Amino acid sequence: MRTATISRKTSETSIDVTVNLDGTGAYDISTGIGFFDHMLEQLSRHSLIDLTVKTVGDLHIDQHHTVEDTGLAIGEAVAKALGEKRGIRRYADALSPMDETLTRVALDISGRPFLVWKTEFSQKRLGEMDTEMFEHFFHSFAQTAGLTLHVETLYGSNNHHIAEAAFKGLARALREAVEIDPRKAGVIPSTKGTL
Repeated sequence: MRTATISRKTSETSIDVTVNLDGTGAYDISTGIGFFDHMLEQLSRHSLIDLTVKTVGDLHIDQHHTVEDTGLAIGEAVAKALGEKRGIRRYADALSPMDETLTRVALDISGRPFLVWKTEFSQKRLGEMDTEMFEHFFHSFAQTAGLTLHVETLYGSNNHHIAEAAFKGLARALREAVEIDPRKAGVIPSTKGTL
């Protein structure tokens, strides 16, 4: 089983994350931000990556450190669980429809972190979560997971659907990209021999 546990402690946050890339989509998530928990639950369920997240952050200041550090910790755990990345499919993409919204997510587990974010919100908050924090989560996650990650809302108007389609699209693309390709088992999927 490809699993990893990360503990990240700073003066701003205390985070414990466990991932199992070969799981069933089981989750146990608590960040102190209800809508963020809901999105991370979607990420776990639709990627089939078991995910445990316990975050205590300085929410009395704002959500920035909590969301950023949680993204960093989850990404670090995914990278650790991937190890040398032998046999993975590496590339994947997903179209994620949710009612009137359609989002495209494409990623490469390249070891070269980069985020292209073409998603906008017409509300400043969803539940108690600041919508500007969604991009920040995807950026933080891509950084430590080592992903080249492109997220684009092709169309949509409902802010809840826009956010959820992005997380579900990430989940579905991640599920495929981390899978072991039976035709390449044991081989690092790069002509350089390393990722």
